Amino acid sequence: MTRPIAIVTGGSRGIGAATVRMLASRGYDVAFTFLHDDEAAALVLSDVEKVERRALAIKADCSGETAIIDLFNEVDTELGTVSLLVSNAANTGPSSRVDEVSYETLRMVADLNVIGPMLLAKEAIRRMSTLHGGQGGNIVNVSSITSYLGSPADYVWYAASKGAVNSFTYGLALEVAKEGIRVNAVSPGPTDTLIHEEWGRHDRLEKMPASVPMGRIATPEEIASAICWIASEEASFVTGQVLPVSGGK
Repeated sequence: MTRPIAIVTGGSRGIGAATVRMLASRGYDVAFTFLHDDEAAALVLSDVEKVERRALAIKADCSGETAIIDLFNEVDTELGTVSLLVSNAANTGPSSRVDEVSYETLRMVADLNVIGPMLLAKEAIRRMSTLHGGQGGNIVNVSSITSYLGSPADYVWYAASKGAVNSFTYGLALEVAKEGIRVNAVSPGPTDTLIHEEWGRHDRLEKMPASVPMGRIATPEEIASAICWIASEEASFVTGQVLPVSGGK
């Protein structure tokens, strides 16, 4: 029996790593990208292999077209044709008001958070779509509840990038709905990951629970569960949706 094959970007830590592990436990062979943390990538790779699934860790910057094309070509060669794409890699840049943000930050966030998922989807569709001789598949974009909240005086541009992801999800879902491809997004609320610490916001996680109606932040596994569900046959009639996983926020 042919195993399903998934690509997860930003898969060495946080939500991405939890998703890679969960997909492997559910029978997927998984390729994941990472950019800096070789040690974390090796741990995820080992965990996938422990459940006797094939794994591929690919160091790639998912904001560039060449790297994304190379990623899919490597997966084609080493694992086979992708059936699930999880576009998770993202960045916020340093916190500030909009009148203080640098062009470099705006460019970095837009390239990785907006252009990246579009290029990834482009390559996935070329392999999944029945229009191209494919067998169908799923695309899940990882958005953020900030797309509705705006993140004022913090990173409005990040929130805006995730708003773009939501719009892209809806439009793309309609475009490929009759080609065997479902496209959805999962929109996490505050989650226990390192994305904030990377930019010096070391106390952010401690402050977050006060803003969440459920009184706590999510674990990466809780977000991964939503991603795996919306990509599963249990959600076979769901497309073009943005699923909030935010504790009521």
